[in-house]
Amino acid sequence: MQTTVSQEAPKGSILYDPKVRGIFYQVVLVAIVAFIIYEAVTNAAENLQRAKIASGFGFLNNTAGFDINQALINFSAAGSTYGDAFIVGLLNTLLVSAFGIVFATILGFIVGIARLSKNWIVSKVAMVYVETIRNIPLLLQLLFWYHAVLAPLPQPRDSINVGNSFFLNARGLFMPKPLFAGDAWVIWVALAVGVVATILFRRWAWKQQAATGKLYPINWISLGFVVGLPVLMWILLALFGANPISFDVPVKGTFNLRGGMTVYPEFVALLLGLVTYTAAFIGEVVRAGILAVSKGQTEASSALGLTSAQNLRLVVIPQAMRVIIPPLTSQYLNITKNSSLAVAIGYPDLVQVFMGTVLNQTGQAIEVVVITMAVYLTISLVTSFVMNIYNRRVAIVER
Repeated sequence: MQTTVSQEAPKGSILYDPKVRGIFYQVVLVAIVAFIIYEAVTNAAENLQRAKIASGFGFLNNTAGFDINQALINFSAAGSTYGDAFIVGLLNTLLVSAFGIVFATILGFIVGIARLSKNWIVSKVAMVYVETIRNIPLLLQLLFWYHAVLAPLPQPRDSINVGNSFFLNARGLFMPKPLFAGDAWVIWVALAVGVVATILFRRWAWKQQAATGKLYPINWISLGFVVGLPVLMWILLALFGANPISFDVPVKGTFNLRGGMTVYPEFVALLLGLVTYTAAFIGEVVRAGILAVSKGQTEASSALGLTSAQNLRLVVIPQAMRVIIPPLTSQYLNITKNSSLAVAIGYPDLVQVFMGTVLNQTGQAIEVVVITMAVYLTISLVTSFVMNIYNRRVAIVER
């Protein structure tokens, strides 16, 4: 009689526990990755030392020695540092990204709704726009806006004059610059109060609508709070002889314009390219989201007497947002990352200023690249975090 010897490990052994094995493999993987990173950093440090290239972030305190035409903070070649140049590039990137997200969203929703229009011409024009714009590389579109549209504008001496306050030429759009006096803080306080009042009123109006069904002119009242209160305070200050806000109007000279504020053509070209390109993709996202809403919802709202505009604004779009938000987040991230193409038309964004001029002058390749990558990663993570919060608010709650 043969006896079979069991090949199984004793029940008390932890060697064959799946959880233990999983933890062991993860520890080994982390150790391997840490070793690779250590070797890469050590090797890079040795190569930099051998090439007599300084390392570290001390270069950020050195004088920059170059000018930047568009700077949201005070910047000069003699008095500003490479750290200041980094901040200027970062702010310019955030500026064009913020405007790009707002305008691309508006245009994208218009295009997406237009593609579903019952008007044949409107739907076909929107279709041609989408199929044309999204199939042309963004870099070519930026070069088109910059060289073909903005470059042919007249020279400063032949500027297009609008009301002796706005001047348009090949160097940009020159417009009045607001100057705030010491008592302008009253207007800013009024604006803050208006924003808070708008938020509180909208919440109250939504609760009243849910409880009683009564609709309030939320948008008009909100506009009155946000715009009306600051304007009212401005008028009151003016009646008492104060001048909280004045304007520095540009003056046309022999060869150029002096004073005012300037919107440079590089910024306009980059913004137009990002908006028109991204809006084509957002339009398709919006169209898909609207088509995902059941037709029964539209039929029910029509039976209740809602107009087509009310049906779209109050019924279809709120439900479509649950489908629109995830891919829309990706398009917002693309706007920020695609803004790095600004180097092709000379817009002083983070890549052009920091990875271009600063890197060429300092030679701190590793530090500059790491900082730039960390900035774009941080912007993307913050954008995703905010959009995920909003996505959870509009998501369907399972019952």
